[in-house]
Amino acid sequence: MANFFTKLLFGESEQTEEQKNEHNFDVFKYDGIKAAKIGKNKYAIRCFQEALDIREDVEVLEHLTQVYTKEDRLEDAIETAGRLVHIEPENVPVLLLHANLNYMAGNYDQVIADCNKSMELDPAEVKAHYMAGRAKKMKGDPIGAIVNLSQAITLKDDYAEAWLLRAEIMLETGDYADGLQDAAKALELVPEEENAYLVRGKLQEASGKPDLAEKDYRHIIELNPFNEQAYLQLGNLYIAREQPDEAINLLNEAIELKPDFARAYHERGRARLMKGDKAGSLEDMKKAMELGEDTAHINGNYSNFEDMYKNRPL
Repeated sequence: MANFFTKLLFGESEQTEEQKNEHNFDVFKYDGIKAAKIGKNKYAIRCFQEALDIREDVEVLEHLTQVYTKEDRLEDAIETAGRLVHIEPENVPVLLLHANLNYMAGNYDQVIADCNKSMELDPAEVKAHYMAGRAKKMKGDPIGAIVNLSQAITLKDDYAEAWLLRAEIMLETGDYADGLQDAAKALELVPEEENAYLVRGKLQEASGKPDLAEKDYRHIIELNPFNEQAYLQLGNLYIAREQPDEAINLLNEAIELKPDFARAYHERGRARLMKGDKAGSLEDMKKAMELGEDTAHINGNYSNFEDMYKNRPL
């Protein structure tokens, strides 16, 4: 009788093992979600791992992937996203999440495989075409990249990133006229995109139009005085045109804005040497080396800075 009243007042005290596990799973899952929301990532990871030890769950795996990414634990994020793919192999957003993480890690073959699978499942998935093109560019397959990017543009004519990336590839392949058209389209869509002006400036230079290139580089500096690529490209352009005074004045501005700008010292050193100022040139080269610039591997041709000084991710 006492046991009956205990159950009546306080509820059923005995739980099956399955019920206990489900209760613990919910506690770990929702504690992890709360912790992630307030930035307690390490505690969130512990909670999500405990929940997953009880059973695999898509929502928990998604949250854990996000937290690993925030913590810069890229390999763990990839492994966790791979578990999502295993559970939902025909889920296109999951495949593209896995592809994006692998792109960040430089696993371009896996990116292409995930994107191809996504395109099989949904041929109109524009992001899959774009991401495949981006990966093929990194793998040194410009033709394949252009094919994928062209498909992305056909599906979404206002896809500025695809227009711009195709312009960058055309710069590399020497297709300057078409590249200029693509860069112009990107700027029509995003008029203040600094990298679009940079790519167009490089295309103008390559096309033998240095004055137009100078205008684009100057416009970038007006938009963002801290854009290092613009200073380097314009400084290099002045040196190529044998205008050392203009290069020195420009690079003085860059160094004033950023005193630890190693490449600016190196370029200014080249300009000073052009003027016959050997002492000033040597001083700048030494400063560049002190700041970590490996001058032994630099030939003065700064034609592509995307990998080092990218202002935004695609």
